[in-house]
Amino acid sequence: MGGEAGEIACDPRGMTGIGPTSQRPQLPDEAAGSDQLPPAPSAVERANRLSAANMLRSLLPLVLICLAVVGWAAFRQNSVDPVREIDPTSTIRAADARAGYTLLVPTGLDEGYRPTSASTDVGSTPEGGPVALEIGYVTPSEAYAGFVVSDFADADPVVEVLEGATEEGSVVLGGEEWTRSTTGRGETALSRVADGVTVVVSGSAPDEELETVAAAVRPYSG
Repeated sequence: MGGEAGEIACDPRGMTGIGPTSQRPQLPDEAAGSDQLPPAPSAVERANRLSAANMLRSLLPLVLICLAVVGWAAFRQNSVDPVREIDPTSTIRAADARAGYTLLVPTGLDEGYRPTSASTDVGSTPEGGPVALEIGYVTPSEAYAGFVVSDFADADPVVEVLEGATEEGSVVLGGEEWTRSTTGRGETALSRVADGVTVVVSGSAPDEELETVAAAVRPYSG
C-alpha cells in the first residue's frame, strides 16, 4: 500500500509546460507565412503601368510641337503690320481723265503717310458731270487723314465732312489760304474753294499732320 501511494503519474495529458496555458501553439504553415513578402504585381498591372508611362512619353513631344506652333503663329500675328497700304494711282488717273477741272492731289508726302483707300465717283457720273476723288491715309501717328476734292460743293464726301462744321479761322498752307473748322465729330477740317473746286482735308490725325497733307496738295501732273 505504501508503495502505491508513492507512485508518480506519468500520463503526458497531466503534464503542463512552462508559460501561459492559454497560448495556442503556432502551426508550421502560419510560422512560414509570417515571413513571406507581399505578392508581386501581376503581369497585367505591370503592363498597365508601362502603357501609361509610354503614353505620357509619346505625348510630350506632340504637346511641345503644338506649343511651338501656337507661339510662332502668335509671334507672326503680332509682328505683321495691320495697315494695308494701296497704290491710288489708277483711281487718280481715272478721276483725272473724266474731271472737267484741274485735279488736285497730295503730292510728295513722305513714307509715313500711307494711302489705305482711294475712290472716285466717275463710274456713276455722266459724261461732263462733276467728279469727286477721295484718298485716305494712315499718318505717322497711326491716325487717319482724309482728302476730298470735287467740283460740286454738295458732293456727298464734301457734305459729310463740312455739314455742321464750325469755322474757327484760317491758316496759310502751301501758299494757299485754308479755312480751319471743327466737324460734328470734333475733328479738325481744313478746306478751301478755288475756281468752283472744293478741297477738304480732315480726320482724327493731329492738326500738324492734317496741315502737312493740305500743304502737299498740288495739281495732278500724271
